[in-house]
Amino acid sequence: MSRETPGTETIEQMIRVDQAGEFGATRIYAGQLAVMGDRAPGAGDISAMALQEADHLHRFNVLMNERGVRPTALQPFWDVAGFALGAATALIGPEAAMACTAAVEEEIDRHYTKQLDTLGDNDKELGDMIREFREDEREHRETALAAGAERAPAYPLLSGAIRLGCRAAIAISKRI
Repeated sequence: MSRETPGTETIEQMIRVDQAGEFGATRIYAGQLAVMGDRAPGAGDISAMALQEADHLHRFNVLMNERGVRPTALQPFWDVAGFALGAATALIGPEAAMACTAAVEEEIDRHYTKQLDTLGDNDKELGDMIREFREDEREHRETALAAGAERAPAYPLLSGAIRLGCRAAIAISKRI
């Protein structure tokens, strides 16, 4: 069942890549919290965002199961890579952890917006989920910026590298 959308991305690819992204987000936050603990500056915000990402992941898992969509074969890699990115940014400091969130969420906002443009009215259930989650991701980005993301060491470089990595992960997870 590979329903085509008006663009080049299938519904199945959308679900696969979105589930992979939500999984990656949970792993980034797990890595950050493993380093920061629950008392570091920003840890409360990170814990709250992590709970929302876990809900997003659960809902995409249910949708994948209902529609028979296979997960990305790279899930074990995203597990390790996400945790490592979270831990590494937290080791730099709370502002770098927030810079990671801001960068990831900026790319996810763009990604979800493109998907919504592609979907149009073709899949109301998926469109409604993406719209809801995009709003949560935008809130996460604003939380991260308010918490000092742009004060992280080498913010433009760090943000750019993370955003590039997100774009690559999105492209790869659609197909593999």
